[in-house]
Amino acid sequence: MKVIAINGSPRKNGNTDFLIQTVFETLQNNDIETETIHLGTKPISGCMGCGKCFENQNLKCIITNDYLNDIFKKMTEADAIILGSPVYFSDVTANMKAIIERTGMLTRANFNILAKKPGASVVAVRRAGAIHSFDTLNHFFLISQMFIVGSSYWSIGIGRQIGDCENDIEGINTMINLGENLVWLLKKINN
Repeated sequence: MKVIAINGSPRKNGNTDFLIQTVFETLQNNDIETETIHLGTKPISGCMGCGKCFENQNLKCIITNDYLNDIFKKMTEADAIILGSPVYFSDVTANMKAIIERTGMLTRANFNILAKKPGASVVAVRRAGAIHSFDTLNHFFLISQMFIVGSSYWSIGIGRQIGDCENDIEGINTMINLGENLVWLLKKINN
């Protein structure tokens, strides 16, 4: 089994990555392969509403000057998907929003190819806006007919500067529980 995480943070090795890696540690301890796709600062175009994905139905967006098609291929091959983002002005980052827009359309255009996969959201926040960001990520899973995996609390870590989330004990425990729940569901699905 394999779980991919898409990290929408422009910061490499920041708080969002720490939270994802905390979830991954539980998965790896249960022999589940993991991979993080770090969006970084390379621009990703949003959906332009052309509808070509519905015409072509080839699992590819016609926008080819970014790496979205590679990410979508990995999403279709994964057994579960984690979306992680820091909070920027009470929502996910622009690159994460572009991923949601375009992969959301590709999913729907290609017979809901992500349906019935588990999905989990991870959010790093300084203070406010976490629930809205968490909802944005989960709405992608819902419209894609995926199963949302929850935890003992919303999957949120508190921290602003790189490393701050490492001091959020409740956030860390929430990520560990999220990993345990994801392992349980993956084992049930793949039995």
